[in-house]
Amino acid sequence: MKNIKPFNWKRPPQLRLSLDDEIIIDNFAGGGGASMGIEQALGRSVDIAINHDPEAIAMHEANHPTTKHYVSDVFEVDPIEVCKGKPVGLAWFSPDCKHFSKAKGGKPADKKVRGLARVATKWAKLVKPRVIVLENVEEFQDWGPLLDNNKPCPVRKGLSFRRFVRDFEKLGYQVEWRELRACDFGAPTIRKRLFLIARCDNQPIVWPEDTHGKDKGLKPYNTAADCIDWTVPGSSIFLNKEEAKQFNVRRPLAEKTMTRIANGLDRYVLKAKNPFVVPFITEHANGSSQRNMPIDEPLRTICAQVKGGHFALVTGFLIKYYGTDQSVQLSDPMHTVTSRDRFGLITVSEQNYKINDILMRMLTPRELYRAQGFPDEYIIDPIYKNKKLTKVAQVRMCGNSVSPVIAAAIIKANIVNAAQMRA
Repeated sequence: MKNIKPFNWKRPPQLRLSLDDEIIIDNFAGGGGASMGIEQALGRSVDIAINHDPEAIAMHEANHPTTKHYVSDVFEVDPIEVCKGKPVGLAWFSPDCKHFSKAKGGKPADKKVRGLARVATKWAKLVKPRVIVLENVEEFQDWGPLLDNNKPCPVRKGLSFRRFVRDFEKLGYQVEWRELRACDFGAPTIRKRLFLIARCDNQPIVWPEDTHGKDKGLKPYNTAADCIDWTVPGSSIFLNKEEAKQFNVRRPLAEKTMTRIANGLDRYVLKAKNPFVVPFITEHANGSSQRNMPIDEPLRTICAQVKGGHFALVTGFLIKYYGTDQSVQLSDPMHTVTSRDRFGLITVSEQNYKINDILMRMLTPRELYRAQGFPDEYIIDPIYKNKKLTKVAQVRMCGNSVSPVIAAAIIKANIVNAAQMRA
């Protein structure tokens, strides 16, 4: 791991900040999304990163080699011992969100996992970071006690969250929280998360302004198509078992999957206003209704090629294997990347307005990281136990990551801009 070179992205010039004499902590650091954003904003790495997952730390260490890493449960780390008397300027927390997320459905929740956020107040009590940022799913605001069956109590919804906020306020922090979407700050994904900022330095909490969107004066959304490597081939969805084995792909597809693809083609190709194949993104899950969206909004590149002596339009759409009742177009930001590999890229070739073939492949981890807002130089396949990190682990890390562009925007607003105003 020590032989791995850091990624070669161009760092901004070192800024003269009060943080120069303070340390930066990234708790629940994962593969390094928040740390990446912090470094992009400040021009320096975080000093300490903590995570229980050794694979996540392997990725973090590959990209942030000067950081001190702890492979440990966050509650087992002693903040006083870690900081060694140095003042903490910034502490970032991204506790496990799956037991708050609506994606969990009606399954029982784990009280211990739901209480992981309290490690932030532990750090506030013991070392009092000047600025604290916490990221979680939007449902984190509903954090409350569980019933005997480990289901959230509907009557006391949000009670634990309000107590959590009051704990910070009792320690002298002002606290604000807001939901932000990654696509509004330049990442080609609509991933929305709740961000809570607490600070105790008598400076105002500042929320970054959107940089991308459909409103006048904003940059256009970066799209899912921007993430796709169009040189990576797909394979026909019509392959039989023997042909599928030859190409090492999963075929034939299930009947329901084929039906969903056909429904998408019917709506966005056969019934399209323009007489040619239109790319789109679709989402589906077992037993759910299909969700489709047209291409004229924020993931779009249309490629043309000559095939079999005829001109053919090659285009694509994405399929999500979960969710209900909505789809995403290729020109839209990609929907939130989860920690399981659930995206498939479909491309369609047509001749004389008739479809000759439909190609499908899963999106690569690199494409998913692009959608999340990571630079291509970011190392996503570090060596772990003498082997490159598996694709499954790479996708999991991406799904669990903080979009660096939002982290950078928040830190610029509350650290960089504040320091420049005081100078």
